[in-house]
Amino acid sequence: MGSILIHTQDESVTLTAQAVRRLLEKGDGDAALLYLALLRHHGTVQPRSLAGELRWDRLRIEAAEGTLRELGLVAPQEAPPAPADERPAYQRADVAERLEHSGEFRTLTAEVEKKLGKRLTTPDVGVLLGLSDYLGLPADVIYLLVCHCAERVERRYGPGRRPGMKQIEKEGYAWARMGIDTQAAAADYLKKYAQRQGMLPAYMRALQMGERKPSPSEEKYLIAWQEMGFQPEAVALAYDKTVLKCHEMRWPYCNGILKRWHEAGLHTPEEIQQGDRPKPRQEAAAPPATTRAGCASTSSSGTRGCDGWPMTVRSCAGPTRSLRRTASSVRSGSSPGGSPFSSASPGCVRSRGSCAPP
Repeated sequence: MGSILIHTQDESVTLTAQAVRRLLEKGDGDAALLYLALLRHHGTVQPRSLAGELRWDRLRIEAAEGTLRELGLVAPQEAPPAPADERPAYQRADVAERLEHSGEFRTLTAEVEKKLGKRLTTPDVGVLLGLSDYLGLPADVIYLLVCHCAERVERRYGPGRRPGMKQIEKEGYAWARMGIDTQAAAADYLKKYAQRQGMLPAYMRALQMGERKPSPSEEKYLIAWQEMGFQPEAVALAYDKTVLKCHEMRWPYCNGILKRWHEAGLHTPEEIQQGDRPKPRQEAAAPPATTRAGCASTSSSGTRGCDGWPMTVRSCAGPTRSLRRTASSVRSGSSPGGSPFSSASPGCVRSRGSCAPP
């Protein structure tokens, strides 16, 4: 009996008998289709990048990929790449087909255009298609995502500013990693986000920053400190330590203090004051007082210089001269009694107004 297959005039792919046997024994049609798609691309692409070509969502293609790795037909991978690195490239035909056959997707696209105040291009709609097909986010969640991004940009940069589709896509992948794929999960996240944002002014005041808005980098620190469990009062303590050490506010240094407290389980001002006390240091024994001629000594009347004059009113050379008399001598070109800055008692060395052994 002759072959019933119709051979096309296209490039052929090779499917080994062992691969066929493993796929048949497994009985997973999605894994077989994904394997054929990978063969078509000569195995040079990641399985997840074929989601658009196969029109599968993220969960479906990840399951098929896992089966192929289990069967030993795809190389093992210790850490799978983040979804954002594997976004499918949707073509004009993919976008047109989805808009034609999905009323829900058409409605989503129209609502996003209204929210952003612009006509979406084919690549823009491709981003929405990726959020829907590849990440598996429902249309209502995608719309909440777009509204969230629009409100965040407007709050930071002023009315009339709108987010780009790349920003929306990046936030969408972040939501997918956090498991925000239902309307309830999105509502819960947005509620907590609003609470954190409402606390930012209090943290800025605790850092002596006044009423100005934090920059994006500063906001990341403030959000992280809130997630660690620090209230503004505790952050104010870390700020004080930072300024004492650095003489100015340095965000990484302040963050290091708070991370150390967090790891030690210290979060409230009371816990910090009790648990972050410096260890007492043993003071070194004071050196014996020197009474040689020309050296300072300490007595009940205070520190004295070379010949008994108090250090507060006498230099090594003798009593402090009147500034008026000295200035007069400088103007006249004379130096009555010698310069108070040049003559010194025997055995005295002038150093910052104090005496030191020669």
